[in-house]
Amino acid sequence: MSIPSKKQPDSPEQGATTGRNGLAERVAELEAENGRLRKIRDALIVRVESGTAHKPEPYAAFEHSVVLAEQVRERTEALNQTMEELRSSNKALTRAREEAETTRQRLSDAIESIADGFVLFDHQHRLIQSNSRFRSYWRHAGTTVPPSGTYIGEVRKLAKDSGLIVEEHSEPDSEGEVFLLSNKRWVQMTERPTHEGGLVVLYSDITDIKNSEMARRIAALEESERWIRVVTDHVPALIAYVGADMTIQFCNQVYAAWYGRNGESPLGKNLINIHSPEMYQRLMPQILEVLSGRNVTFEFEELGEKGQARYMLRSYVPNFGDQGEIVGFFVLIRDVTDRRRTAAALEQAYDDLECRVKERTLALTELNSQLRQEIGERNTAEARLRDAKLEAERANLSKTKFLAAVSHDLLQPLNAARLFTSALQEQSFGPCAEDLVQSVSTSLNDVESLLGTLVDISKLDAGVIKPDVTAFDLRDLLNNIAREFRQMAMAEGLQLDFVGSSAIVESDSQLLARILRNFLTNAIRYTTNGRVLLGCRREKGSVLLQVWDTGAGIPQDKLIEIFQEFKRVRPTGSPADKGLGLGLAIVDKISRILNHEISVSSAEGKGSAFSVRVPMGELKPRLTASERDVSVHAQHDLVGSRIWVIDNDPAICQGMQVVLESWGCQVVTAVSLPDLERQLNPSTSPVDLILADYHLDNDENGVDTVAAINGRRGNSVPVVMITANYTSELKQHIRELGYVLMNKPVKPLKLRSVLNHILRSA
Repeated sequence: MSIPSKKQPDSPEQGATTGRNGLAERVAELEAENGRLRKIRDALIVRVESGTAHKPEPYAAFEHSVVLAEQVRERTEALNQTMEELRSSNKALTRAREEAETTRQRLSDAIESIADGFVLFDHQHRLIQSNSRFRSYWRHAGTTVPPSGTYIGEVRKLAKDSGLIVEEHSEPDSEGEVFLLSNKRWVQMTERPTHEGGLVVLYSDITDIKNSEMARRIAALEESERWIRVVTDHVPALIAYVGADMTIQFCNQVYAAWYGRNGESPLGKNLINIHSPEMYQRLMPQILEVLSGRNVTFEFEELGEKGQARYMLRSYVPNFGDQGEIVGFFVLIRDVTDRRRTAAALEQAYDDLECRVKERTLALTELNSQLRQEIGERNTAEARLRDAKLEAERANLSKTKFLAAVSHDLLQPLNAARLFTSALQEQSFGPCAEDLVQSVSTSLNDVESLLGTLVDISKLDAGVIKPDVTAFDLRDLLNNIAREFRQMAMAEGLQLDFVGSSAIVESDSQLLARILRNFLTNAIRYTTNGRVLLGCRREKGSVLLQVWDTGAGIPQDKLIEIFQEFKRVRPTGSPADKGLGLGLAIVDKISRILNHEISVSSAEGKGSAFSVRVPMGELKPRLTASERDVSVHAQHDLVGSRIWVIDNDPAICQGMQVVLESWGCQVVTAVSLPDLERQLNPSTSPVDLILADYHLDNDENGVDTVAAINGRRGNSVPVVMITANYTSELKQHIRELGYVLMNKPVKPLKLRSVLNHILRSA
């Protein structure tokens, strides 16, 4: 018998109750059916045993009863099996209900642990849940906390009517509205929608930020007022501000010295008390004009305190209030007596020179014509140069913005995806899911390759990458690259041969490795069968690193073109690849930075050989062990290692935690030092290693944060600094601090190797 399907319950508790009731009813039905079948069986047996005297065919009846008994037995066994399955389903429903209750309780505990006020509304914007911090706001205001089911509009109205909200501000630079509560605390409201149409509202306490901002504003105003006073007192002009009631509300020292009769300051006095009645009447028309809202500039002859005649140039500028009314006017008075006298003298001199100028004018007219023509040509050339410079600056700015965005904003989510994918690969989901995870990982590798190529070409064009030239042994570099590409070659059905060398060269190891990787990538990509060779030859004063392949080869007229951007030479019939045609362009730019010679030789149908010439060097002792490239292959037991992760991106923190905990580590994540302090005491809590992002929020960086932590501890904690910044200055700075530097996106296998090396050496 089949069991009819039922509608899924709305909740684990309802589902469990419905399941138990349904099972009880079904068991009762099956027991009743089983009883009826037993009665039929017993009746048939009795009928067979007692029917020999009445039936003409007793043996046939007996045989029929046996068949019926067998059918009853089979149906009984089927019913018992069905009952056992129902009991198993009941147990599964009970476990699901218990797990749902545990999950709900954990969610409630997590919401309660949030330091901010937390409120959750359903898809109809009715209140579902809130934490104690949100309820404390209402209790402090003496108001009943809104019960569950209250609509969000009613909650807001109740908060305003009850006096819980004293002030409300909507600032353009803020993520949400800012409120001043009745407990004199400032909170910022942030709303986030849920996937089912609900709403999560957070109330963050920003009182300290508001107080510090107010203090800075007051200090800035005081400093501005002091500088205004200093500037105006040293300006050789009379400056004042007159209110609408004709009183002097501000003046500088020069104004006070000129109109301060008998040593008295003119501040607070009316204009009629400062000027003589005749002078006041002369000024009234201009005063009335400025009070009507127009700027006024005029010149008067005025007698000073000692009776000296001076020519004063006055400028009146109206001051408008918030409602557009005139609340006063500014006064600027300059003594132009010397200028007037100079003008008179110049006028006389002009009359004397006018005749002489006329004589020279005719002689200079022709010369001026030539000069004007030359000036016009120069102006045209300068205009073109200015336009070219402006265009270059715009292009450089655009490239800089693109470089900054790609280097950090785009690498952040890619880094998080890398970590989550690595964590998924260590889980067991079955062949189908594992194939999907592997496909995601492969796609991320392609995105990382394309993105890294674009970032590299942009940085090279912008001049951001500076070489860090040192002397190093080629052995480790070539061994690592050979191991890296041997698996890639085997996947393509190719053989990778490798000839190592222990020569000491002078170059940037990372940039040189990038050249060789691009050579090998192209060789494997364009070789369908045969082999690829990585080797080197020692020559006088240099080492020639070469990559040979047995591919289709390159036409001779294309050997120069392949080093240009977005240029690819693909043999006919070969499959399309995902490259951008920038690999050899990057090689060309890097070789120019390092001053290394690049060469290529090729024969169509036989293969190609790419070479880079590197000068020999002399190996110098390293300062610290942390400066060596970390490359260990022996696995170290990370179980129990205590690691702190500091990154401003919560997704990165979550991904790091999942990956590290899958390796057995004890992980604490934080987006900042204050966030870490809320979880533990950085001074005394045990820790084996710190993973820190260099770029943090609020203009902070991981170097300063780690320094603050180690400054509180007796012994410094080992540090791995992670960044999307590839500059040589930052690399040198991290080396000097003794930290290990890793660039984004972080490869989990390399991260594990680094952690093994550091924790084993500690």
